[in-house]
Order: sequence, then structure tokens, then C-alpha cells
Amino acid sequence: MAKIISISNQKGGVGKTTTSINLAACLAAAERKTLLLDLDPQGNASAGLGVDKEIFRESNIYHALIGNKDITKAIYKTDLPMLDICPSDNNLIGAEIELVGVIARESKLKIALERIRSEYEFIIIDCPPSLGLLTLNALNASDSYIVPLQTEYFAMEGLSQLLNTIRLVKNSLNPKIELEGILLTMFDARTSLSKEVASQITEHFAGKVFKTIIPRNVKLSECPSFGKPIILYDINSKGSVSYLSLTKEILIKNMKSKEGQKDLLTEIEL
Repeated sequence: MAKIISISNQKGGVGKTTTSINLAACLAAAERKTLLLDLDPQGNASAGLGVDKEIFRESNIYHALIGNKDITKAIYKTDLPMLDICPSDNNLIGAEIELVGVIARESKLKIALERIRSEYEFIIIDCPPSLGLLTLNALNASDSYIVPLQTEYFAMEGLSQLLNTIRLVKNSLNPKIELEGILLTMFDARTSLSKEVASQITEHFAGKVFKTIIPRNVKLSECPSFGKPIILYDINSKGSVSYLSLTKEILIKNMKSKEGQKDLLTEIEL
């Protein structure tokens, strides 16, 4: 059964979609069958993997959520053999309104994913930058969540509200959801501010912050416009190295045996 991980932060521009795309791609490169689920109406994760909107206009996550189509009809192949995507478009904006009066509206995604969960090792959900019904569906369906956190002055803004929402979800809907980790992003080693913010967050959330820090990197900014994850765009870039390192951290954390960890270290040394 797949481990379902939501990438969530209500604050936009923190590297949430970048993390979703590149973590999913790196997991696939490590030969873990992975599904990237784009739950953001902006559809940036879909575009970032080069999926043609005309192909999925009539069948995407929106249609699966409102019950028009089976989710299996909304899954598409990507350039990576082990990576599939369930895309979205701006029709998803209407889903929150359409689901308001529906019974068990917070569980629509969870129910949909049960049909395909056994086909993957990981399902990565790119959440919208809000704490609405779509994000609630994602958290209710997930085993864990990752919070990308920008290493800038307002990094903590909104984090307490997100964690409070997670607490409510855990108490009322999904008691098993756990924090996979806080991921520091957009780190600029040239500035003392980035270093100070990273130090404060690591100290405040001791043991909950990934060792990997994602740097500001031109290649990471460029690759979405080419419809490619960073490992297919420039595998030697700092951004690529960082996301491969993050993937290794997550896989090691989720391995069940030390022997498996040894195999893993060799396997994703790309």
C-alpha cells in the first residue's frame, strides 16, 4: 500500500509545488512507483511535468472528486517510467463549492485513492496554498505531511494556523497522520538572514526538520518552463543534488530494515 504524503503550506511561494514535483520525480528515479497528485487549481505541478492540458481536460482530479469519473481514468504517464500524474486545472476551483452539501465531503479524495493505493509505493499530493476543503481532503487521505518553509523573515507566518488545522484533522478525521518533516527551502547561503532563520527553525522544531536544505537555484526556477523535473533538466545542479538528498532521507526513514537502507544508499546514488 502506498504511503500518501501531502506537501502543504497555506502560504504561497514557499517551494511547495517545486518540492512536490521533484520529490515525486526523485522517488520514481529511485525505482519507487510514484503518483503525483495535483490538487492545486492552478495546475502548476501538471505543467511542471509537461502534461498537455488538452489531454486531460475531460478527465482529471476534479472529475474524480465530484464523482463524474473513476480516478483511474484521470491518471497519466510521464517521461519517467515509474512516475504517473493525476493532473488538475482551474475547474478544481469549483469543487469546494460543489462539495459543500455533499455527505462526507472531507473524505472524497480518501475514498477515490483507495481504488489505486495498492498500485503505488508513494503518492505525493501537491496541496493548494489555502486551508480549504481541498487541503482538508488531502490531509484526511494522507499518512503524513511535509511543510516547505522558506528561510526568510515571514517563514513562521501561517505555520501555527496550519499546525492547528492538522491538529483538528488528527482529532476528528485522521488520527494516524504524522509530520514527515519541515523542509527549509529557498536558502541563500550568502545572507545572514537565511542562516539565522534556518537556525531558529531547526532549534524550535528540534528533530522535526529535514537535514536537507533546498537552496535558491536558478535551474530549479527554469525547469518548470521546460516541463521537466530537475533531475531530467540538470541532474548535476545544486537543486537536483538537494532533492535527491531529501529523497534519500525520506526513503531511509521509511525503510523497515537496516539491510534495506544499505541497498537504498547504493540504489539512488545517481
